[in-house]
Amino acid sequence: MIKYIKKLRNKFKKYQIDGYIIPKNDDYFTEYSKINRLKIISNFSGSAGLAIILKNKNYLFTDGRYTIQSQEESGKNFKIYGFEKLLNCNLFKNLTLGIDPKVFTNTQIKNYFLKNNKIKYINKNLIDEIKKQKEKFDIPFFSLNKNIVGESVNSKINKIAKYLKKNKSDYIYISAPENVAWILNIRGGDGPNSPVPNSRLLINKRKEILLLSKIEKCKKLINKKVIKIKQFLDIDKFPKKISKLKGKNFIIDDKSCSIFYENLINSKFKIVSREDPTYLLKAIKNKVEISNMINAHILDGVALTKFIYWIKKINKNKITEVEAAIKLERFRKKNKNFLYPSFDTIAGSGKNGAIVHYRAKKENCRNINKKDIFLCDSGGQYKYGTTDVTRTICFSEQSQNIKNIYTKVLKGHIAVATTNINKDNIGKKIDKRARKFLRKSNLDYAHGTGHGVGFFLNVHEGPQSITNVNKVTIKPGMVLSNEPGYYKKNYFGIRIENLVYVAKKNRKLFFKNLTMAPIEKDLINFDLMTVSEKNYLFKYHLAVYSKISKYLNQNEKKWLASLI
Repeated sequence: MIKYIKKLRNKFKKYQIDGYIIPKNDDYFTEYSKINRLKIISNFSGSAGLAIILKNKNYLFTDGRYTIQSQEESGKNFKIYGFEKLLNCNLFKNLTLGIDPKVFTNTQIKNYFLKNNKIKYINKNLIDEIKKQKEKFDIPFFSLNKNIVGESVNSKINKIAKYLKKNKSDYIYISAPENVAWILNIRGGDGPNSPVPNSRLLINKRKEILLLSKIEKCKKLINKKVIKIKQFLDIDKFPKKISKLKGKNFIIDDKSCSIFYENLINSKFKIVSREDPTYLLKAIKNKVEISNMINAHILDGVALTKFIYWIKKINKNKITEVEAAIKLERFRKKNKNFLYPSFDTIAGSGKNGAIVHYRAKKENCRNINKKDIFLCDSGGQYKYGTTDVTRTICFSEQSQNIKNIYTKVLKGHIAVATTNINKDNIGKKIDKRARKFLRKSNLDYAHGTGHGVGFFLNVHEGPQSITNVNKVTIKPGMVLSNEPGYYKKNYFGIRIENLVYVAKKNRKLFFKNLTMAPIEKDLINFDLMTVSEKNYLFKYHLAVYSKISKYLNQNEKKWLASLI
């Protein structure tokens, strides 16, 4: 890390800058990427962050999930702040800061730096000059049948064309790979944990498309006539293509259209809107997608239930956090529909559980102590569905304090699950329900209560989420996580997470659980629970048993039945 910082600073004079800014995202603005420039320069491995290297100081910005982790990984060499300090950043003033215009949007730069500092575009990524990371094309793009995704490509393009007409626009530039994946019913392998196809898409008002990527990734689609050769263009040839397009108005995506591509489009066209409608269209899953996700969660619930039974009742040996994560993945791999984890498993025992997005490593992980509680957050990519689930597990009798806190987290989890969505129909309102029991004891957690989830795509997808700022209306077919928690630094972490989807019956909207795995009952103080909360837990475990018991052996089945 230090040597790379020195090499970067040596370039400041050549480019006439006082500092350089490095975001976590790659050129495609994806959360999880095989390219991680931020880790090279800062050693920070979290999924959200931004570093600024100045001549004499280094800054790292991240969110509440990574407060402890960022200090442990980067604290010796960086001043660390929350993302809120980036807004009109005034930690330093009157500096010229270099950026790669392909990894930032104009909105980010305007909101963060332009008030107190100057920005200089450098059309090379200086981190790549220091240490180049190779992008592998080992998985070509592939298509999904309509019987898997539930809607044809033509139907989706028609919806986009209607949006263009409504906004009196000639073209839309789809810059987020997950949105390209949804529109064209394709997937790829450009994310380490997500089947995203690194590509962009141009659609005009006549419903004509142009897929922008690398030919080696798209050969399978072209050969199978999923797309025609005339519907494909190498991404490097896009600048020349822009100059030949006819029309006046363009729509781009404010969240993933980089400064580089916005300036390119803006040089010839008028940008009339900065909102890609695909995010909301994609967020509302159809009946086929929901059905596939339900099936994927049953398979996932079987694996997790077998793991929980094994680690609580069968295993007598001392195992490390890494060994536990490997064991859980082995249970998932027993199913032929499992492809790979949807993110790196978080397996934190004792004090490591307090690191919200902790990643155990062989060289420094802990043994799982029977006296500690164990937080395990994991998920899978299946044919076809994406899962994400957290369970907090104990192996021995715990203190009354831990039981009380766990129970308050559980009460918050149940409050979210039983939300009257007709009344509380935005994430901001639901987030308050999740925290109310903890807050009565002046306790809280520094992350959102829930995020949107893609269909066989990214484990984190918007625009919906359950946070104290999200105002997106919750609609039928949306999938979200429900994951309140509590973390005591150097002692323990607690989180209970299910995925839910929004169902509708007789005009009433309500959450239905997708996740089918038992919730730890040995940590509950039942004296703190109401009758309705106890009934919820009973019905939930009854549903879990009815869905997955046929896949369990006799001992596992008997144990699961005892939880009802």
